[in-house]
Order: sequence, then C-alpha cells, then structure tokens
Amino acid sequence: MVASPSPGARRVPVVVGPTASGKTEVSLLLAGILGGEIVSADSRQIFKYLDIGTAKPTVAQRASVPHHFVDELLPDQDFSAGQFGERGRRLIDDILGRRRVPIVVGGSGLYIQSLIDGFFDGPGADPEIREALNARLKADGILPLLDELRRVDPVSAGRIDPTKPRRIIRALEVFHISGRPLSSQQDERRRVLTFTPVMFGLSWERQELYDRINRRCGRMVEEGLVHEALELERQGFHSSLNALNTVGYREAYSHVRGEIDREEMLRIFRRNSRRYAKRQTTWFRRDSRITWIPMSDERTSGDVAEHIGRMFSAQLQRIPPLAI
Repeated sequence: MVASPSPGARRVPVVVGPTASGKTEVSLLLAGILGGEIVSADSRQIFKYLDIGTAKPTVAQRASVPHHFVDELLPDQDFSAGQFGERGRRLIDDILGRRRVPIVVGGSGLYIQSLIDGFFDGPGADPEIREALNARLKADGILPLLDELRRVDPVSAGRIDPTKPRRIIRALEVFHISGRPLSSQQDERRRVLTFTPVMFGLSWERQELYDRINRRCGRMVEEGLVHEALELERQGFHSSLNALNTVGYREAYSHVRGEIDREEMLRIFRRNSRRYAKRQTTWFRRDSRITWIPMSDERTSGDVAEHIGRMFSAQLQRIPPLAI
C-alpha cells in the first residue's frame, strides 16, 4: 500500500539505482542545477569511518553540496529503515521550508520505501526471544524460520528478501513480543506525505553495469579497503557488527583472517557486488512510479543531470517534459 500524498504536496526528486550506476555524480550535478541538498538513502554511508567500502562522497563533494545521513553515526550504533523514514520526512520538510530542494539519492530499497511509503519497525527488541531465534537459525538454517513467518505473517514473508535472515528474525521477534504480525502494525503506521516523490532510476545494460562494478571493486581494493577494515577493528568495531556485515567488508575480513587470498577476495567481492546490484534492480523495477533514465558510457553525468532537471522542472510547471 502506497501512502497518499496530501493535496498540493510539494515535489521532491528521488534518484535511485543499483550500486555503481553513477548516482553520486548525477546527484551532485543535479543539486547544482536545482539548488538542492542531498538526502542520502544509503544504509551504510551514515556510518563514520566506512569510506572506501561504501563509496562515500568525498569530503570535497560534501563541502560543495550539503549532505544529510552521511557520516553521522558510529558503526556500533543502531539505525533502522523505520528511523530513516521518520527522520527523513522531518528533514525534507525542513529543507523545503528553507526553499531548498531535497534530493533523495540511494540504492537501499527499504530506506526509500520507508521514506515515501511509511514503515514501522515494531516494538523494541527482546534479547531472549532474539537469542532463541538466532539459535534456531544456527541449528536449522533459515527455511524453518521462513516457514513459520509464512504461517504467522504471510504478508511480511512476501515482502522480505528470503536471503536476509536478520529481517526474517526481526519479523518473528515482533510477532512473539506483540502477538500481532509486523505487517499489520506497519500498515497502521502508514504516513500521509507532505511531499510528492518524483522518482528517477538510472538504468544500465547489464554487462555495462557489471563492468563498472568490477572496475570499482578493483579501485576500492587498490585504494585500501583491507586497511580500512583493519583500522575499524583497531578502533574496536568488530567485524560482526551489522554495519560491517555487508559486501566489501565481509570479503576483506575473510582475507584478513587468512581464509582467502587477495585475488580470491577480489573475485568474491566483485561477484557479490554484481549479485547485490541484481537484487537492487529487481526491487526498484517493481515500482511503477520510477521513470528510468537510460545510461551509457557515452552519456555524461552532466547530460543525465540536466535531463532529470528538465523533467523535474516540467513536473513542477505541469508541462510535458522535454525529450532526451
């Protein structure tokens, strides 16, 4: 269910796409065109010290355009999609109130969903219930837990990526704490937006995108991804933290522990990044509100930003957008 924008709601551009699709470059240029501020919808860039592995905008880029939800939390602090949605909506109201344009940018589908459709995390955690569920996961695997979720909360079971055990465990935890499905509690908490999202997606041919991913993974390793992972542990942030349980850092820590060599680390990093991009694309393709912008190596980020800027301005003026 999609939240209904209030009458006369203000329009906000939302730029989405898979990893390595060029969102950062396009959004920075778009911010210059529209007089905007970046609202990052990336579940990992909000954490400090995770720079190389998250392809975080550089200090210079953040100095040129105001960024929000970047470098705000320590890696051992919790931050959820539900919190992002609540805080993000307040932030967007604030930016619009200052007569600036909030530009939502990111590849975390759950964060985008939380922001524009509403999302509720449920009650607080229960350590005993969560420990029991994690023990079942370790002993029996994810399938019995997924089967249970299908029985008690089929709506959540259909929404959650079955490869994400943490989310399945959280949905079961909410049910065991409250006696009610997470999905029903989420639906009750849907928000009426004070803005209208105007959504754009960056679309690449698969092989071109995979080539970009492969090159970027190589650059990350050359720029010091392994050193960054080691430095995080030296500062006391263990590899088991949720913030570090992500593509890039997982492979780096496997290499640090001596489980794989550098060449194998890079191979697995590239493979897992491609798989992640495929999941992101599948998620976003389900959303009919997104206008897809064809991308290619021959088309500059400036061209794309100008095109999105024209389309967005046309939405504001209620006139047909210019052709590419």
